[in-house]
Amino acid sequence: MRLPGAQCFEVAVIGGGHAGCEAALAAARLGLRTVLVSSNLDLLAHMPCNCSIGGPGKAHLVSEIVALGGEMGRNIDRTFTHLRVLNATKGPAVQALRAQADKSLYRRAMKQTLESQPGLALWQDMAVAVEASAKRVTGILTAQGGTIPCQAVVITTGTFLNGLIHTGDLSYPAGRAGEAAAVGLTASLEGMGVSFQRFKTGTVPRILKSSAHLQELAVQPSDPRPLRFHHSPVARPSRELLPCWTTHTTPDTHALVRANLHHSALVSGRIQGIGPRYCPSLEAKLLRFPDRERHTLFLEQEGWDTDEIYVQGLSNSLPAGVQLEILHSLPGLSDAVMMRPGYAIEYDCIDARQLDPGLAFAPVAGLYLAGQVNGTSGYEEAAAQGLLAGVNAARFVQGEPPLSLSRGQGYLGVMIDDLVTKGTDEPYRMLTARAEHRLWLSQGSALRRLGPIGLELGLLSGELAPRLAAEQSHVEAEITRCQTTQVLATDVGVSGAQVRTLADLLLMEGATYGQVVAAHPPPYPLAEWEQAEVEVRLRYGAYWAQDIGNRRRGARKGRLALPADCPFQDMPLRKEARDRLTAAGPRTLEEAAALRGVTAADLVALEAWLRRPRTPDAQLDDDKGECFT
Repeated sequence: MRLPGAQCFEVAVIGGGHAGCEAALAAARLGLRTVLVSSNLDLLAHMPCNCSIGGPGKAHLVSEIVALGGEMGRNIDRTFTHLRVLNATKGPAVQALRAQADKSLYRRAMKQTLESQPGLALWQDMAVAVEASAKRVTGILTAQGGTIPCQAVVITTGTFLNGLIHTGDLSYPAGRAGEAAAVGLTASLEGMGVSFQRFKTGTVPRILKSSAHLQELAVQPSDPRPLRFHHSPVARPSRELLPCWTTHTTPDTHALVRANLHHSALVSGRIQGIGPRYCPSLEAKLLRFPDRERHTLFLEQEGWDTDEIYVQGLSNSLPAGVQLEILHSLPGLSDAVMMRPGYAIEYDCIDARQLDPGLAFAPVAGLYLAGQVNGTSGYEEAAAQGLLAGVNAARFVQGEPPLSLSRGQGYLGVMIDDLVTKGTDEPYRMLTARAEHRLWLSQGSALRRLGPIGLELGLLSGELAPRLAAEQSHVEAEITRCQTTQVLATDVGVSGAQVRTLADLLLMEGATYGQVVAAHPPPYPLAEWEQAEVEVRLRYGAYWAQDIGNRRRGARKGRLALPADCPFQDMPLRKEARDRLTAAGPRTLEEAAALRGVTAADLVALEAWLRRPRTPDAQLDDDKGECFT
């Protein structure tokens, strides 16, 4: 049985999460007759875990989605309730926007976008199989017994493939809370040669806002500045932005967790899937960092029209009763009313090394996979993959070559390269530390880097082209002006009477681009992102030149030999890299680069250590880690 109108579709997208929404919109916007199949159309773009978009590495991906013509950045700009710049006191490479959404409004706004997209149909059903003939996709089969013929399929099933939820001693099949697991699709894909592994992730308890003693807690107000992800302003509710609050675990919290570890599905061994390193459960935090006296938690409001609060940082798989006791042990939450317990979920995902850089499974023409099914975690990682897979599914049908991005073009290129070359043995999270060219890949430069590609694809309006050209011309002209205009240092409030160029002044301690333009303004006003681009390129010009040298050495450095007794644990590397290098004992830098969990940034640090001057008194700095919150 063919579903109504099914004979018209060219691309079918299975799954309506963040990856599926981007994939379906991209394919339809490129002119392909597209259908999105989801088990519940009321939960398209649902946020089952946190209510946030962005953060270090993740905000960079969102800005790249925007630059390529995707929807996530525009949708969060429409619906955010709280906004902050993270790592504001650090360098521009790691500064990142993070927005908390009104979860209900976010998914309603995305559903309206999908419904109004020409060429895109929505169908509520569960896909149970992909059909193929002569190693080429021919359609999908649904639980209702219908067949949807198509030429390309994008699988974006998130945590639904044989999903299993765990709360303490209770376990039951589910794709996420309140939704059925997808059964059958894994077997269908395995029959085509796709191999799977088992991962685990989880979420936190939610509480009733009115039951918390918020007056006892530190407030984190929203940034009042008109910040946004999208390159153009969008219509949004004229409602007051919401604060969030911070609290922390206590010795009583830790005692409760330790006393109930035997009830934890994670610790007791009932969970076979591997959990995320960079978003660990409460049990994992206590086992991994036994000497930590407290862990910071954030109370985030889930929307304007709900009193539900998300307790960020309290992910766990303990029984619901224990979770309530844990909540009552936290400052400000002694009388908290729990509305939903947290839970862990394990699910099937693939080894992404089976995919090519366009996210295609080459043995079956027209088959693409994107999002959490590829072993990643996070809405932003999923959406970015969905956009790429949707574009390439459309280009496959059109007979066009696939789009792929290099590590030097964007965080999306870094993520895809990590996944398809190294794979991942735990849920992958995008981090700024994974990008060796992160100064070039700052969040504010995404439109400059990838906007031309979005225009060429046809996902961005052609009206944006002259604007991009003009803005880039402004940046180049201002850089030239700063490099050639000479002034007295005292003219911009910097001590010293020497004559210097404006560019030289930016390298002096205490000088800012704001001071420079206040005293010597450009002939035309620059937009905020243009000013940031000018300052970064002038202030960090030496590092950019160094990066060019690093790229030229790239072909040679793989041959560098590592000593047999290489002291990886004493090197200034991330802990994950130290552990994996110590366990594997690679003989060359090339072998080190092939290890999972060893980032390109780790390799740069390792190469620098190998080339360091050898002196008896040489001392290595302690690993300070990276700020992820």
